[in-house]
Amino acid sequence: MRIIFMGTPDFAVPTLVSLAEAGHEIVAVYSQPPRPGGRRGKELTPSPVQREAERRGFPVRHPVSLKGAEEQAQFAALGADVAVVAAYGLILPQAVLDAPKNGCLNVHGSLLPRWRGAAPIQRAILAGDAETGVGIMRMERGLDTGPVLLEGRTTAEGKNAGELTDELAAMGASLMVKVLADLAAFPEAAQPDEGVTYAHKIDKAEARLDFTRSAEEAERQVRAFNPAPGAFFELEGERFKVLTAELAPGSGEPGVTLNDALTVACGTGALRLAVLQRAGRPVMQAAELLRGKAIPAGTRLG
Repeated sequence: MRIIFMGTPDFAVPTLVSLAEAGHEIVAVYSQPPRPGGRRGKELTPSPVQREAERRGFPVRHPVSLKGAEEQAQFAALGADVAVVAAYGLILPQAVLDAPKNGCLNVHGSLLPRWRGAAPIQRAILAGDAETGVGIMRMERGLDTGPVLLEGRTTAEGKNAGELTDELAAMGASLMVKVLADLAAFPEAAQPDEGVTYAHKIDKAEARLDFTRSAEEAERQVRAFNPAPGAFFELEGERFKVLTAELAPGSGEPGVTLNDALTVACGTGALRLAVLQRAGRPVMQAAELLRGKAIPAGTRLG
């Protein structure tokens, strides 16, 4: 097939790679424009998808919008059989959705209609969903409302967002290749009206650990925000990022350490902070961190 690929972050890269290696013709790759990055935030850094596309010699476009008639005409002129979308980051106007012969298919990281929207993987972890997955969906004007052609499922328990993103990205790539190998073999199933939830974009303020919640909820915060933006607490004006944590016995005033080994009381239960990172320092096990920065029992973490 002649494919327009539309994606931006690491989640989308396996699908681009799999489509190329399956022998499809990638006529253009659309990705978000390069963003300021580098050590001082001044260098423009291309997206992971753009880097992979350029490595493979695919033409890359990164318009700031697809609403203009000229941009839509250029998109249609590519004569694509289908557009494949994976975490692209721009709303597709109806003219864009209608341009490819077989429309636009999306790799979405949830079991629709649960977690429509921007951050389905993190929201599934935060909510304590036992199961999640990825779906191949036909795109329409509504936010992730289109019919689903194929799904894959996996457990979410015990996994952080980085691990789950990698797993679902690989799964979604495989499913998309399977669908495009015989599009007519996958009938479209309308999403049910019941069970709709929205995965709103993550606000960095949500990553501050809320020890007034149960220990189970705080532990899910740690997993949902690993690797980014990183769950954290503050102590004496310094921010400590928490990468892994585990449930622990004990109880006490929420946010106060129960021992000298970074076990913290929560609203119910307690959480042992296991792997952490101080600002500008390498990632450390709690015991190593505590050798350089004592945090005794009775310390309040904020």
